[in-house]
Amino acid sequence: VYDAMVRMAQEFSLRYPLVDGQGNFGSVDGDSAAAMRYTEAKLANIAMELLEDLDKETVEFNENFDGSLAEPELLPARLPNLLLNGSSGIAVGMATNIAPHNLTELCDAISYLIDHQENQDDVTLDDLMQFVKGPDFPTGGIIVGVEGIKSAYATGKGRVIIRAVAEVEESPRGGDRQRINITEIPFQVNKSTLIERIAELANKGVLDNIADLRDESDRRGISIIVELRRGCQPMKVLNQLYKHTQLQTTFGVQTLAL
Repeated sequence: VYDAMVRMAQEFSLRYPLVDGQGNFGSVDGDSAAAMRYTEAKLANIAMELLEDLDKETVEFNENFDGSLAEPELLPARLPNLLLNGSSGIAVGMATNIAPHNLTELCDAISYLIDHQENQDDVTLDDLMQFVKGPDFPTGGIIVGVEGIKSAYATGKGRVIIRAVAEVEESPRGGDRQRINITEIPFQVNKSTLIERIAELANKGVLDNIADLRDESDRRGISIIVELRRGCQPMKVLNQLYKHTQLQTTFGVQTLAL
């Protein structure tokens, strides 16, 4: 279960981590966590909501795999965790890929449904999208367009396009030089692989206006610096990056729960 626990402690994997970990729990660069003897973990405060009143016979208990313990059939979840943190999985002939969402937005939408409980069938998609604007990914990024979001919420299937957040800045080198600072990357993108891809395209001449590339990320957040050649168009380079690299990705929503 250690790998599952590690994922629940990663801020870049779960929008609201359920485990509070101490030690090396991996990174957005794809580094693996330390061995379990080097890490410590406890339940995060938000995870306690998933276990609230478990001892008050709120859910049915069954025997575990070898009959030595009793375990709950499901959790008395006061927290809408499936929508909060999303889920992905593949079964026989079916798959699910649920996007994570913002807690405050979900609570507002749930409150709206409770207030309109008597005529809940008349609540429309537009009514709920006043509160839930769209998915909220842990690594940030910008969702391009609303058609994919509307399709995902109306039918359960949709394609959400996510772009990295990038700013054009004056280069400290001076001399009329500019640079692109990438501060947020799309969900589930490996940062080191992304940088390697940009470097590869620059060496091949596909991206011919890149003078230098370095990773200045630290504990404060992500910062990928793309130094540009003198006199080039930064937005043109940025659009090339969106086109040829994982600075723009697609999240295929498939909302299915068994």
